[in-house]
Amino acid sequence: MNLLTNQIRNKTELFAAWLEKIPDEGGLILIDKDEGWTSFDIIRKLRNLLKIKKIGHAGTLDPLATGLMIVAVGKATKQLNFIQNDDKQYTGLIKLGASTPSYDRETEESEFADISDLDEKVILANRDNFLGELEQFPPVYSAVKYQGKRAYEFARKKIDIELQPRNVTIFQFEILSLDNPFLEFKIDVSKGFYVRTFAFDFGHSLRIPSYLYSLKRTRVGEYFLKDAVKLDEIEDLLAK
Repeated sequence: MNLLTNQIRNKTELFAAWLEKIPDEGGLILIDKDEGWTSFDIIRKLRNLLKIKKIGHAGTLDPLATGLMIVAVGKATKQLNFIQNDDKQYTGLIKLGASTPSYDRETEESEFADISDLDEKVILANRDNFLGELEQFPPVYSAVKYQGKRAYEFARKKIDIELQPRNVTIFQFEILSLDNPFLEFKIDVSKGFYVRTFAFDFGHSLRIPSYLYSLKRTRVGEYFLKDAVKLDEIEDLLAK
């Protein structure tokens, strides 16, 4: 029996043991979410796969975002409030020189600027302006509640609303690469942080339009993306 077969067998046995404990103890599942899935899609799929009704997640990911999503089932759902308060880490791309109403690729680019002369040193120096505590407004295309409805419901109907700012913290912010018009970054942030707003604000501070082109969540508290599984892996394990 080769190594790969051994790994599959061991993983299957571990997963089977985990499933047996779920009815009495509950448990957490670290999901590696693909682009295009909503957080509710993930929950609905897992509810059908595991045949468990009591299930929830510790923090929404936008449909265009990928990466770590923590799901709790059974008694473990009591842990969700604590996990949601943990700091988070993301990697992603900001597109400079263009913006969208949603601050990401959900809507069409609507504002443009020539950035051919943008100085790389200016961009790198601007990084230090985005460390520590700051006040941040949620995007209008977000699930934040406003007058009993989700903010995106108003945005999609072109109705202007005034959302309240929130205090958030950027613990670490690294610029990994610059390949005009894309800026690759890694960021560690507090609860309630909107990376889409950050992407917009970063360009605004340079007096150019910008938006979040891609995003991956790599860590939530002590949980890491490297330990997560894809939904199709769970399907395969259940089949075995």
